[in-house]
Amino acid sequence: MDEPYPHIRPMALADCDRVSEIRVRGWRHAYRGLVPQPYLDRLDVAADAERRRERFARGDGPVVNLVAERDGRVLGWAAVGPYRDGGTHTADAELYALYVDPAHLGRGTGRALLAAAAGRCPAGARLLLWVLEGNAPARRFYERAGFRADGAEEPFEVDGVSVPEVRYVRAPAG
Repeated sequence: MDEPYPHIRPMALADCDRVSEIRVRGWRHAYRGLVPQPYLDRLDVAADAERRRERFARGDGPVVNLVAERDGRVLGWAAVGPYRDGGTHTADAELYALYVDPAHLGRGTGRALLAAAAGRCPAGARLLLWVLEGNAPARRFYERAGFRADGAEEPFEVDGVSVPEVRYVRAPAG
């Protein structure tokens, strides 16, 4: 039985704890075997939520944070904003994060969040993102959504271990 399409809305301060729970559970689910397990074990929902509340109170500048909810429960989170090329923002957009509660994967929440995030991009902007090279499920998800690896790679360091990331890009709609 299909679940109803999730409602997408801007993230509120009250969502910080749940978003942090989703993010930490998402890391532990998606990155097991890809990043050092001690790092995953040390991830702390309360500390992540505190950092998120502080960032929220300061304002996140041009970053748009969205949540997906169904029946009043937040099931996913996405963040999108200007593409960061080193320390410089470009005219393109970047999907900084997209996490869905692992218990709700495969039910349309990620697709709904991705579509809403893409809808927040400037007209004519490409949408770029970075994904761990070994994260095959995420790579398939983005490829089904029209993204393609563009050949750019960079290391992401986790607990002193270099974990390769690949960049994906989707051309502007239209």
